[in-house]
Amino acid sequence: MRLIYNIGVQFYVALIYVTSIANSKAKSWILGRKNIFHKIKEQVNTEKNTAWFHVSSLGEFEQGKPVIEAFRSKYPNYQIILTFFSPSGYEIRKNYEGADAVFYLPTDSAKNAKRFIQLVKPKIAFFVKYEYWYHYLNELNKNKVPTYIFSAIFRKNQLFFKWYGSWYRKMLCNFELLFVQNQESLELLKSIGVTNVEVGGDTRFDRVYQISKESKEIIEIEQFCNGNKVIVAGSTWEKDEQILENYMRTLGDNIKLILAPHEIHPSNIQRIQKLFNEKCICFSEKESSLMKDAQVLIIDSIGLLSSLYRYGQVAFIGGGFGTGIHNTLEAATYGIPVVFGPKYHKFQEAKDLIKENAAFTIQNQEEFNTVLNNLLKNDLERQKYGDSALNYVNKMRGGTQLLLERIAI
Repeated sequence: MRLIYNIGVQFYVALIYVTSIANSKAKSWILGRKNIFHKIKEQVNTEKNTAWFHVSSLGEFEQGKPVIEAFRSKYPNYQIILTFFSPSGYEIRKNYEGADAVFYLPTDSAKNAKRFIQLVKPKIAFFVKYEYWYHYLNELNKNKVPTYIFSAIFRKNQLFFKWYGSWYRKMLCNFELLFVQNQESLELLKSIGVTNVEVGGDTRFDRVYQISKESKEIIEIEQFCNGNKVIVAGSTWEKDEQILENYMRTLGDNIKLILAPHEIHPSNIQRIQKLFNEKCICFSEKESSLMKDAQVLIIDSIGLLSSLYRYGQVAFIGGGFGTGIHNTLEAATYGIPVVFGPKYHKFQEAKDLIKENAAFTIQNQEEFNTVLNNLLKNDLERQKYGDSALNYVNKMRGGTQLLLERIAI
């Protein structure tokens, strides 16, 4: 199985090289790892105790951020090294001030893992949610480095739980402790003999709560809202935007839409502008006198979404008609009801929000119109769902503190 795993990793890397000819993210993946060990050697201070945090991409970074910052506060003498697997996380957070150094993770191989651990010399290591790299976990274990994974979630269809998954199951034994999001994950792991596991919740709840408390007023957004009821649509795709445009066409000017698309490259922004026609304005035009009179505001820059939900009465989360919905908790923490499409079943928090009477899932245009009309016209009903959303976030907080109480340093 180790040979098959190594071949699989090499094939994946080869595929990225081929894809990089026409794909900028794949190209960044390759270029970011060029001379990576030289960069690590230059930037890591081997005289200091080091905590290594590894995340896959931006979403996992957001889960890890409250733990990184709480760890630094509790152990200020530790140097923090942060690694990313994906360019979409690294390129946005490569200058993150909460870490002493930020790198791409070198490709998983016995040689790379050994060299990385020798250079970084971690005293403790953390993985966020997933990323089960055999050689890195094996090397950490050989060097007796206490290794943790937190906010992890497991499902029956993962390799660990297949009849042929024994080799993959052994990887889990390299962790000092697995902090999982829910009881179902704990039971699944125990069913295959993994006992070094605890329910520790999802540190995203701590993160979104922190973001909501730190969010600042954006004067231009307030000018756009101008006392009207507002729908905030986050991380939308084409199907989501079509549903929103169809709905907005039925409304008067007293309902406004803030739309933050998942992709903000110029051609996509132009497509959305054409879809909404004269009703819309882009955030980059925020100095325009037309801002107050526009009905749709297109957010054509990154980094604002988590602060935008404070201006909404209802949130619509994109991705539910594609591969899966995006972050629902960023909206829920502001105490507003959440709406999303049918592809949500892989996301525990989305299922929980529905169960808690804090969210709605819609299958088509007709259902969307019905749900939004009810929420926007019925203030008491909307407030009830919004309160349920906030209560859910508040009761699920605390994973960061629990983790720090259990680690061994």
